[in-house]
Amino acid sequence: MAEIIFQNREDASQFHKYIQNHLQSISANNKLILLLEDEHRARVKIEQGVKEIMEACKKAFLQFIIKIKLNDWFRMILSEQYYYEDEDEQQQILDIIQSILEGNREDLESLIHHMNVNEQMEKAISQLFDEQRSFSFDSFVRFRMRPFMQQLEKYVEISIDEYKLEQEYQMFIQTLRQFLSGREPKIHQLHLLMEEGVAFFDGEFQEIPRAELVRMIDRRLISNHPVYIDSVTIAPLLSIAPSSIYLYTDDREQPLARTIQNIFEERVKFLSLKDFVDVKKHHL
Repeated sequence: MAEIIFQNREDASQFHKYIQNHLQSISANNKLILLLEDEHRARVKIEQGVKEIMEACKKAFLQFIIKIKLNDWFRMILSEQYYYEDEDEQQQILDIIQSILEGNREDLESLIHHMNVNEQMEKAISQLFDEQRSFSFDSFVRFRMRPFMQQLEKYVEISIDEYKLEQEYQMFIQTLRQFLSGREPKIHQLHLLMEEGVAFFDGEFQEIPRAELVRMIDRRLISNHPVYIDSVTIAPLLSIAPSSIYLYTDDREQPLARTIQNIFEERVKFLSLKDFVDVKKHHL
């Protein structure tokens, strides 16, 4: 008989559900017992001797940690070490952490020493089950998981920094939207050709010289936001306040293109670089 002891009944109950799902595929639910000892402690007993059952138990234990406990630990680190107690803020930071774990944020992943969470956990769990037939889940976390928990702190730290940057960016975008609100367009329709740089064209496809763009910049933008404002593209756009922007680019996800869309929202229409030649030819 293998046995896992939990100090938290909710943990025991959730693990019990995970292992039930894994054992259903091998018709072995009768080999599993959940004992609720008191209002806190609980234990899960698994009949030993059938290799298939023990392998299912290892997989269930891994899934329980990855799907349930990992977020619990991240929330604990956020609350106890960084004092983020608001659930909405925690969730936004957790979303960033999850995107790193899923390999969707290579820019942030490069800042963290390589760690395959699933691989490390699977190795630790397999070793534990091979060595012991009865163990405390909380002791396992406290002692065997200590180096792993230190790695999790790095994920949290990087994600908090990214969250703060995103918050600052959103405040920046909102400030520029407020500046834009109610401004009368100096030019109603603009065509932006975004290649190595950005070229401005009016509604008649006449290129607007750089000197003219600089002349149209509202100086309050530069004085109020000297660090953030891109005086080459964003400042002229905000000062002109066009009713519609046709943005020609083959990379809609580049930061400048996304910032223009975030500020001007429904005023922006994306087209490809190839479209610029076609649209201009048709217009002329």
